[in-house]
Amino acid sequence: MAYGLYIIEDKIMNILIIGAGEVGFHLTKRLTAEKHNITIIEQDPLIARRAEEQLDAALIIGSGSSYRDLLKAKIKETDILAAISNSDEVNLLACRFAHKLNIPFKIARIRNPEFIEPGFLLTREEMEVDLLIHPEKATADAIIRLIRQSSATDIIEFADGKIQMVGIRLEKNTPLSHKTIQDIWMEWGNIAARIGAIKRKQNTLIPRGDEILVPGDQFFVICDKQLIPKIVQLAGKENVVIQNIMILGGGLIGQYVARELEDQLNVKIIESKSEKSQHVADMLKKTLVLHGEGMDMDLLAAEGIMDMDSFIAVTGDDETNIILTLIARHIKVPRTIALVNKTEYMPITPTIGMDAVVSKTLITVNAITRFIRETPLASMASIPGLDVEIIEIVPQAGSKITKKPLKDCHFPRYAISGAIRRGDSALIPSGDTQIKEGDRVVVIALPRAIAEVENLFK
Repeated sequence: MAYGLYIIEDKIMNILIIGAGEVGFHLTKRLTAEKHNITIIEQDPLIARRAEEQLDAALIIGSGSSYRDLLKAKIKETDILAAISNSDEVNLLACRFAHKLNIPFKIARIRNPEFIEPGFLLTREEMEVDLLIHPEKATADAIIRLIRQSSATDIIEFADGKIQMVGIRLEKNTPLSHKTIQDIWMEWGNIAARIGAIKRKQNTLIPRGDEILVPGDQFFVICDKQLIPKIVQLAGKENVVIQNIMILGGGLIGQYVARELEDQLNVKIIESKSEKSQHVADMLKKTLVLHGEGMDMDLLAAEGIMDMDSFIAVTGDDETNIILTLIARHIKVPRTIALVNKTEYMPITPTIGMDAVVSKTLITVNAITRFIRETPLASMASIPGLDVEIIEIVPQAGSKITKKPLKDCHFPRYAISGAIRRGDSALIPSGDTQIKEGDRVVVIALPRAIAEVENLFK
């Protein structure tokens, strides 16, 4: 399940990852798929053992704050340092060591909200970090995008946000049901958009023009950001007018979401810990903060869950988030969003009827790999439940893909070109489009087709 960018290069990169927790584990899985040399430093022996048994990476038990351990991990030979342990101090100190050693790229995962507040004493450059990633803030931003585009199940941005890939679930009796994609596009006047993938029950399809959409399909459209409202309308869906929001969980994610939305919308937060609920109430200006258990259905009913336009479950317990969003869906809350971090749950979330799902782990890995794609390294990201790779490829000079229009390039059967970034412009290609050297081409492919796609771009 991946999305990302390839810049085809022969160079093997040396990557040092500090921390083998969930983020480090899944980031390593992504990067080892590209045959790069990965070394991990992990302090906890149990976590280290899991990583050593399941990952194709060198592993050292130690700390990212220990210069001796970093030398043991060959930091001087590293191209990219990703310090993503659970300790802000360890991550920032490791980046300072790497800066002193002239390591080209340094990434730090942080959790302290102060570090990303406007006007903080130290800038990112002064911390000597190339990318400062705050998982809770990145997750909150993803939730806010889903609130503002309420008909979408997923939203992924390309070309600095100019192009988006949006997931839409096909309901019964909609205009698209039982029609081929080719017929749909003719009805839509050959709009500059493309259905790049379809999730049908447990299967992921790369569609061709004769593919028929059926109720229950989750399909992914890639197009110019400005066209999204029109696509949603043509698909027979309407954005729900969101006015009243209930957030379950007053942690950092819930706080960030409430802070961003409370000036425009009516927001309630339910937090199970008394002291934290008081702290959150003091921090937020207009949000109503309530102390209570999320599984207390009497409390949810008393606080008007049935009158909510959106219910967002972002507690630290995946099972609670899943159960309560399913209950909210059952009582017809128009928009539900759940935080689910256990990746083994991801493939089943669409099939059990969940509306939209976000994963802090995957969002963090996606943010890191989106940054890494500016280096000569392939990067990837994931969409829950979608078994495809969405890769952004820069063709090499003289490659096959640059010599003929796309319709004559014998594109692999299980891959499709979705979008092109050409300089500052972004476009949706047709069969007559000819890719040029330097283009950044978004390709959606099943894993089996990746090698064929690479050959076209080499």
